Amino acid sequence: MDPSNILLGCLAGMGAMLAGFWLALIIWTFRDMRSRSRDIFAQILAALLVAILFVVGWVIYLMLRPKETLAEGYERSLEEEALLQGIEEVLACPGCGARVQGDFVVCPSCHTKLKKPCQGCGRALNLRWGVCPYCGAPSMGGVQIPAQPQSQADATAAAPAVRRALRSADPVAIEPPPGESQTGISS
Repeated sequence: MDPSNILLGCLAGMGAMLAGFWLALIIWTFRDMRSRSRDIFAQILAALLVAILFVVGWVIYLMLRPKETLAEGYERSLEEEALLQGIEEVLACPGCGARVQGDFVVCPSCHTKLKKPCQGCGRALNLRWGVCPYCGAPSMGGVQIPAQPQSQADATAAAPAVRRALRSADPVAIEPPPGESQTGISS
């Protein structure tokens, strides 16, 4: 047993272990980056960084890699979407803040008008809608507003008709300014 052969055998074994560790770090880095990014260029660049700089490249990769995996990002976006849907589903009366359902026409607590019935089909419509999306009937509370005038003379002639139409409009169909409620109104 020559001591130089033993030393050579130990160095060869350590070199093989170091090469295996180096290869394992490259593969781990590529797989980790693949779980964090869809960009193939970034995946290859991260693996090359570790292949060239070894442990120093691996430490640099750990500092620069995206903080969450694609699966974690997808789960987070699903959670956010579920929370937003939960928030949107809770409807409140603009007058008193009481919870109301989407098909309520009037708030049962303060009698604020929430929706208006369609003149054509009778379905409940949002107060801001000018046309019924179900039947296409105008939903201005029965008020017929003349078409846009083509010239200044037409506009001057149409102005009294518009004023009369707005005066005869159902006052309940007009939304109150923000902060005010329509209390005491029954439909």
